[in-house]
Amino acid sequence: MNDLIKKQLDDAKGTMEKAIEHCDNEVAKIRAGKAMPSMLDGIMVDYYGNPTPLSQVGTVNTPDARTIVVQPWEKNLLQVIEKAIIDSNVGLNPQNDGSIIRMNVPPLTEERRRDLVKRVKEEAEKGRIAIRNIRKDANEKIKKLKTDGVSEDDIKVGEAEVQKLTDVNIIRVDKLSEVKEKDIMTV
Repeated sequence: MNDLIKKQLDDAKGTMEKAIEHCDNEVAKIRAGKAMPSMLDGIMVDYYGNPTPLSQVGTVNTPDARTIVVQPWEKNLLQVIEKAIIDSNVGLNPQNDGSIIRMNVPPLTEERRRDLVKRVKEEAEKGRIAIRNIRKDANEKIKKLKTDGVSEDDIKVGEAEVQKLTDVNIIRVDKLSEVKEKDIMTV
């Protein structure tokens, strides 16, 4: 296979890997009824005028399956962290006791579980769309290589390889989605 085509395939593979990673991170943020520090990953705290990830201004841990505890490294950040959690709309009610912030993760209702599964499916679809867009870009770049003297056969082989890569990665997205759905629907 032509070196130019190999380079396009490697680029596509790396970009698809990032798309899978992004999809995995988005799906991980969707809570499944168990307390997990990752539920607070997207929360930014106003740290002396700079938006800073919550995990960089305190310790986030789970003493049990239903509780998340945030212990800020500076006491004066308690109210700021509490406000950031409320504003983030993650569905948790922070309780500030003066030294830590404690949040109880309520058990999920059947209706809420269905909503979460719907969100997981939406994220998975976004992942599949991203992978298909990467395939389209890679195929366009491979077709443009014809002007660089790459043969028709090599272009066809390159497009077939991109399609194989696409199929493999869409299956990975489906598996991520399937595992998360099972996790959410397990009572």
